[in-house]
Amino acid sequence: MADFIELKATDLAAMLCSRVCHDLINPVGAIGNGLEVLADPTQSAMAEGAQELIANSAKHARAKLEFARLAYGASSTAGTDFDTRECERVARILFEIEKADLDWQVPLILLPKHKAKLLMNMLLIASMAVPRGGVVKAEVAGPAGEEVFRFTSTSDAEKRQKTLMPAGAEGLLSGAPEDGVDARGIQPFYTGILARMTEMDLKIGIENDVFSFTATPKAKEAGGTPEAAAA
Repeated sequence: MADFIELKATDLAAMLCSRVCHDLINPVGAIGNGLEVLADPTQSAMAEGAQELIANSAKHARAKLEFARLAYGASSTAGTDFDTRECERVARILFEIEKADLDWQVPLILLPKHKAKLLMNMLLIASMAVPRGGVVKAEVAGPAGEEVFRFTSTSDAEKRQKTLMPAGAEGLLSGAPEDGVDARGIQPFYTGILARMTEMDLKIGIENDVFSFTATPKAKEAGGTPEAAAA
């Protein structure tokens, strides 16, 4: 069994910065390429395509930045609690560039900052399970301080899509990945850190081609559903 990994704050910050840079380098580079085309009078025939490239790339860059601000950063949200309306706003911007559709079933509540970050990072992992399209359903239920988070990702069987387990997710979430952690795996690793900080137990799996990902308060029975928590 792999050893539990505890990263230094500087290493965690460096890897998260690398992750954000990785997410942004392609759309920002594409914007630069499009601007070069527009600035070149010999390529006027490609101007319309360049404008579309710039607009699409700017949309992708904005979605990635909005997500990073909320899921990784300190954010500009006042106080120590996040309004789930802001989580929903950022989630819908993110899913404008994802192939899957979002079914947001999260009530209007205030969540402590680290729990809100956990919610958003779980959402990103759930989207990785259906990279070719499908539906990601997000649910939160339970009394204040005892909320249960549940994500369900379902691929479109009619299009012969397959639901996947995000590579290395289980080990990274547990904090003890077999192959260690680097910038490529820092996002699920960070999700595990947030779960431990907020005293939430994570459970992840695929059954009948449906991906499920839950976070349950440690004081509650593991495997509880949002419906049971709300009862």
